[in-house]
Amino acid sequence: MRHLLITLALLFPILAMAAPRTVDWLDLLPEEDYQAMLDMPEISHDWGTEAPGDFSNSLRSSDRNLPEVMYSTRVVGEMDGQHIELGGYPVPLETDEQGRYISFFLVPYPGACIHVPPPPPNQIILVEYPSGLAIRDIYQPLLLTGTLQVAQTSNELADASYRMRADKVVSYPGG
Repeated sequence: MRHLLITLALLFPILAMAAPRTVDWLDLLPEEDYQAMLDMPEISHDWGTEAPGDFSNSLRSSDRNLPEVMYSTRVVGEMDGQHIELGGYPVPLETDEQGRYISFFLVPYPGACIHVPPPPPNQIILVEYPSGLAIRDIYQPLLLTGTLQVAQTSNELADASYRMRADKVVSYPGG
């Protein structure tokens, strides 16, 4: 019995490290951005006709009248290297030869590339998922598990302040 307790005591830290830390999008905001988001006035989403849903529009906002926090690249440095679990919505980028998405942005709300103001770069994660994923609906939330990195990324579609190599991607429970 003593041998079993010692073995469990030694394994517990390893098992605890294996479990991902469940985080929320607000955990990715530094304190000053969190407060600025709370203090931000309501953003109008009444833009008339929606833009085409073909991802030809950029996640970068052409409306420079948004509050400064909506362009923030500031990050939470302690998140670098964390093994996390986070829910969000995909913005497809790159497929493999089978048509599965191996690269996509993860954003906190659906439609970020189509008809609503885009999230700030510190609320966009570039996801690499070598296993590939069939993304049939960008309005279907996903739950990702993987290692988060603080890494500024910029491409023609968006700027992102975080990057993740996903180990697991599933439909969000109840989503």
